[in-house]
Amino acid sequence: MTDETRRGLPAPPPLGAAALPPGTYEGRVVLVTGGGTGLGKAIAAEFARLGADLVIAGRRAGQLASAREELVAVPGAGRVTAAVCDVRDPERVADVFDAAVAALGPPDVLVNNAAANFPCPAEDLSPNAWRAVVDTTLTGTWFMTREFGRRHLAAGTPGAIVSIGASYAWTGGPGFAHSAAAKAGVKNLVETLAVEWGPYGIRVNGLVPGLFPHADMPREIRGGLERAAPDGQDGRQPALRVGAPRELGWAATFLASPYAAFITGHTLVVDGANWQRRALVQPEVVPVREQLGRGPFTP
Repeated sequence: MTDETRRGLPAPPPLGAAALPPGTYEGRVVLVTGGGTGLGKAIAAEFARLGADLVIAGRRAGQLASAREELVAVPGAGRVTAAVCDVRDPERVADVFDAAVAALGPPDVLVNNAAANFPCPAEDLSPNAWRAVVDTTLTGTWFMTREFGRRHLAAGTPGAIVSIGASYAWTGGPGFAHSAAAKAGVKNLVETLAVEWGPYGIRVNGLVPGLFPHADMPREIRGGLERAAPDGQDGRQPALRVGAPRELGWAATFLASPYAAFITGHTLVVDGANWQRRALVQPEVVPVREQLGRGPFTP
């Protein structure tokens, strides 16, 4: 393939375009965890654009307040409220749902976006580091999902859940053993609960992002990308470009919408086919410790 034929995937429609009809989510309440920053905020913005009333939840009040100001200003947005919440605390999770009901009404859609992650060789992971990631990413997702499901089951109402996953739930994630294990659990929850709750009208799907650079990426992950490819990541993707955060938001709004009413138990990967890459000749193996610039392991 010559340089003249390498065009990659086309650019997405501009920011502000909508993937669904205007007003698709009017009168519906959408709760997004980790909605104060990064991809969670981008997902919330696309629901807002379609008329949703939003609850954004996160651990930092300042970030939530700033995000709320941005989301209220999105054309088409309904009401927006913010709730400080540590998803690892089931009592606080229940409080957030109670606050959502009081302010806007029962959430119709739950987006489980809150997660913790940082690169680390497996042998260096402390018990606290393991728990911090697994408890937020997997257990927190379970607490939110369980609360949402129980309330809809008791009320006899339908609902939709979208849980953010990761492609290393299938492949494993060297350097991210804690996160990969947790995301594998999230994927399993999607598939298990879709069957359990389908008879009651509750759909459960997963959404896996590829590389979507944004200002709120963890410093360690951004630093690793910059070390690996100082000139950028576009040429390392089959699409010859990285994703725009709004593209993940469009996928989330579709999965939770009436237009996906027969889709449940599915995990949609939005990454330009990057996770399926294989090389005819495998590159030289570089141990994770070396990739992260760490010396030999010392107990």
